[in-house]
Amino acid sequence: MKKTIELKIGRNRFRLPLPAAADVLNIREPEKTVSAAGFAADMDGLLASQPPGGCRVAVVVADKTRLCAYNRYLPVLLDRLGAHGAKPADTTVYIAYGTHPAQSDAESRHAYGEVFSRCRFVQHDCTDASLFTDLGRTSRGTPVRLRRDILEADRLITVGAVSHHYFAGFGGGRKLIFPGLGYRADIYHNHGLFLDRQQRTLAPGCRPGRLDGNPLAEDLAEIEAHRPADIAVHGILNSQGVVCRLMAGRGVPHFRQACQCHGRNCETGTAGGYDTVVASCGGHPKDINFIQAHKALHHAAAFVNDHGTLILFARCRDGIGSETFLPWFDMGGWDAAFDHLSSAYRGNGGTALAMMEKARRIRILLVTDLPPEVCRTMGADKSDARSAAHRVARCRGSLAVIPNASLLVRR
Repeated sequence: MKKTIELKIGRNRFRLPLPAAADVLNIREPEKTVSAAGFAADMDGLLASQPPGGCRVAVVVADKTRLCAYNRYLPVLLDRLGAHGAKPADTTVYIAYGTHPAQSDAESRHAYGEVFSRCRFVQHDCTDASLFTDLGRTSRGTPVRLRRDILEADRLITVGAVSHHYFAGFGGGRKLIFPGLGYRADIYHNHGLFLDRQQRTLAPGCRPGRLDGNPLAEDLAEIEAHRPADIAVHGILNSQGVVCRLMAGRGVPHFRQACQCHGRNCETGTAGGYDTVVASCGGHPKDINFIQAHKALHHAAAFVNDHGTLILFARCRDGIGSETFLPWFDMGGWDAAFDHLSSAYRGNGGTALAMMEKARRIRILLVTDLPPEVCRTMGADKSDARSAAHRVARCRGSLAVIPNASLLVRR
């Protein structure tokens, strides 16, 4: 008996018929316990132990690719800050782009709601050296340059969703400050720890869900120690991108608790891999461009047997999402790209190497708006939804479907 499943692609959905033997791999949906009143009470408790009003407040948020119900909960946060004496003129919201391109005002209004029109927002520029104060280097040699205005703030508050990150272990939390508000050269140095230069491989410790023994994550922890958030608000999301819980607290143990909570929902163990995996990134904005979609591709590929096939539904309305990604595929292959990246990490070189590694191991078919020649450049093939459905119908080996591969991680 056949069954069907609905897969998101961009803002649309596609109903895919499945053989009866197909496995459907989902996250464990978190219970929705968050409310505006509960969040306000949590903030009141934390703010009561902070310095009194009349101080400068810096609030750091993620960009449009990592939303956390900002339009609903930022007004609550700002209201409670005001109740504890923080004047609107002394509160600044920073958009933590890292090396991502800046959003338009229209995109920002959509992401943050009416707060964007009544608050001072700063769109971070990772290329402006004049913004930063030099605080030295980490034990792995990463320069620690943090924004001067962040260091001068009396209260530093981060608000963002916790997520798995394919080489930093987890995203959100401390990553909002760095690399979110970092200097580009320093971000590239930290990202360069993704490379094991001695073994000429991607560093095995750099994988989703791992903080200890992950050189890149441990480097981020050293940077965080220079200016940790006074209050960190960690969002726990379900597969629909709905915030189910807001964990407000401070310190490394609190961040790790949030990561464990997300991991319990989104990590799964399987006895073996599959010959064919069909996956969706989870729809917009998780597949807004290929750089974002690659995170889901990376997660889904871990479920595919060697020489198997991955079919990924990823709209990529905005194209690749980076001008520095595709040139790595024109350098003559893995070894040449690895050598170039080892000598000077830049752009999305690590993502390009990760894509090359997967394309050498498995076949990748993309149901996407990307042109066929771009897919071929990356070592993948372009498909369409109907062709993908025909391939699934003819599948004779083991088959799994992942409706939200941006969230599901194989342990």
